[in-house]
Amino acid sequence: MGTLKASFVGDVALVTGASGGMGRAIAVAFAEAGASVVLADLDEPGGAETLRQVDEAGARAWFVRTDISDAASIEAAVAVAVGEFGKLDCAVNAAAIENESVPLHECSLDNFERMQAVNVTGCFLSMKYEIAAMLNNAEGPAGRGAIVNIASTNSYRPQHNQPAYTASKHAVLGLTRSASLDYSAPAPCAAASAPRQPPAARRPASLPRLSVNDPRCGSHAENLNGGIGQEGSAAGSVSEDGGGAAMSVERLRFGTLMTSWRLARATAARSDTP
Repeated sequence: MGTLKASFVGDVALVTGASGGMGRAIAVAFAEAGASVVLADLDEPGGAETLRQVDEAGARAWFVRTDISDAASIEAAVAVAVGEFGKLDCAVNAAAIENESVPLHECSLDNFERMQAVNVTGCFLSMKYEIAAMLNNAEGPAGRGAIVNIASTNSYRPQHNQPAYTASKHAVLGLTRSASLDYSAPAPCAAASAPRQPPAARRPASLPRLSVNDPRCGSHAENLNGGIGQEGSAAGSVSEDGGGAAMSVERLRFGTLMTSWRLARATAARSDTP
C-alpha cells in the first residue's frame, strides 16, 4: 500500500501532560512534523524542557501551566491555541495520574475521587473545550479536527490492585466512543490509544516514513466507525499501541501521530463529500 508520512505543517496541536514522558515525546513529534504546539501541564520546569526541545525542532510553541481537572485552567490553555496561533487542529490528551497498588476494599475514597477528577473529569473538560474550538475553526471546512485520548490497556484488560485507575480509563474509553458518535462529518473525530507500560522518558528519533502496516502505527484495533489500519477511516477507533513485552515512548508517538493524521484525513474526506 506504499508509505504514509504524517505532515502537520500549518496545523496547531495541543498536548496535555506535555512536561514529560509520553506527552513530551508526542509534543516533540508534532513539532518535528511541522505543527505549532501548545504544551499544557502543571510541571513548569518540565514544561520549560519540552519547550526547549520543541524549539530545537524548529516549531512555534507556547507553554501553559494547566490543571486539567479545573475547567477554567484547561479552557485557558485551549484559548492560548486559538489566541496565539489562530485555531486548534489536533489535540492529544495525555495528562493522567496512576498512584495506587491496593485492592478495591483498601482503596481510599480520597484516592478514588482524585483519580477520577484528573483522569476522567480532566479528559472530559479537555475534550469539551477542544471540540468547541475545533467547531469554530475558520480555515478550511468549519469544524475539522482530530483528538486522541491516551487511555490504557486497563480500559479493557484490568490489572491487579488498580481499581480506581482501571475505572478511570474505562471512562476515558467511554467518553471517546460517545464523542465519536456525537460528532460526525464535518465535525472533529476522536480516537483512543491504549499504550502498554512505557519505559523512562527519552527523546524520540525524527519521524520516518512509515508503511500503513508498520507495527509502530498501532495494532489490535477495536473499531467503532472504521479501523486505523485503513487510510481515511479512523473515526472513533481504539488502538492498543504495542508489540513485544512493553510499549516504548517512541512507538506511542508514532501511533499517536499516525492516528491523528488519519483522523484529520478522514474528517477532510467526509467534509468534501456532498
